[in-house]
Amino acid sequence: MMAGKKGAARTGISFRERRRRGIVITAVISACLGAVLYTVLFFIQEYRKSNVYWGAIPMQFILLSAAVFIVTAGGFLFVWWYPHRYERTRIAELTDYLEEINVGGTGTVLSVKEDEFSHLQDEMYKTVTELYHTREQAIVAKENYADNLANIAHQLKTPVTAAFLSLQLLEQVDDITEESDKEKVKNNVTLIKKQLERLQYLEEALLTLSRIDAGVLRLECAQVDIYTVLSLAADNLDNLLSGKNVSVSIPDKGSVTFQGDMEWTMEALMNLMKNCMEHSPEGGTIYCDYSVNPLYKEIRIWDEGTGFDKEDIPHLFERFYRGKNIEKAEDTEKNEANEPQRISNDTGVGIGLSLARSILEQQNGTISARNLPQGGACFEIKIYSH
Repeated sequence: MMAGKKGAARTGISFRERRRRGIVITAVISACLGAVLYTVLFFIQEYRKSNVYWGAIPMQFILLSAAVFIVTAGGFLFVWWYPHRYERTRIAELTDYLEEINVGGTGTVLSVKEDEFSHLQDEMYKTVTELYHTREQAIVAKENYADNLANIAHQLKTPVTAAFLSLQLLEQVDDITEESDKEKVKNNVTLIKKQLERLQYLEEALLTLSRIDAGVLRLECAQVDIYTVLSLAADNLDNLLSGKNVSVSIPDKGSVTFQGDMEWTMEALMNLMKNCMEHSPEGGTIYCDYSVNPLYKEIRIWDEGTGFDKEDIPHLFERFYRGKNIEKAEDTEKNEANEPQRISNDTGVGIGLSLARSILEQQNGTISARNLPQGGACFEIKIYSH
């Protein structure tokens, strides 16, 4: 389709060719007008010789009358021709500009001229600029789409492989009367259950992100109390927190609210707390704090772990980014063919932080991450008032 457009544009008439044709047409018209004038003068001269009355009229007067006629005719011709010539020139300039764009040119900025075509020229330039921007966004979106498909395939492959290996181990257990066999079966069933939970979370997270990208995720706009939403997020993670013996500390600083969606804000905070929990030591604590100023409400969540790797901080909120250390650990486990049961059980799929950022940005918020001087990772959320 594009090739056809390019070929059609190349076969078009250029601005120089149009100008050359205009000059030729003007010369032909002038020559014809001169021939007509010469013919008229010739016939007048001959008629004057054969007619007594015309013979009494001075030749100078006839020539003067003819000159007045030709000047008047030329004036009318010029008045008609010049505006049309300028219009054709301006239209040719704009047409050449669009043809250059269609064949993949750079689309140089047109010269600024104040005339009846100025508004059209401005709108054309705005449209072309917007089309360039849209094309660049489409290229980036296509690249991101390909990357996301590869990442999704990778994330699906890990739990599916782990589940298949666990099923193979179950098939090898013919007699489960021994306690050791029962323990193996129990461990493999637990592993399969964890991988299925991981797949379920991945499915829900991807559906949510797709709704956000499509702009169809509708968030409520109501007063959200920060202490309440932090408490609800911690309560929903109670089982996971208890399993790792990690507690959550949330101070009650009175009523501090913002305009947002309670359920989706809780979802974002749960993802942040879950990340802190996964990197907290046994018996550690996840700390929360919040404050308010005339510009924004700020929420901070931090842990007592080792903090983020410096190489990971710029990429923490990218989709499917799981950190260099996790990826290396998984590669090591996959390469150990003699111990297939050691495939990672981590339910993290590198999508929780990205989902949290998308939800908060939908509510006029921002999120950042940093390492604390005393150790530990810290998430900082700012929800702006306007």
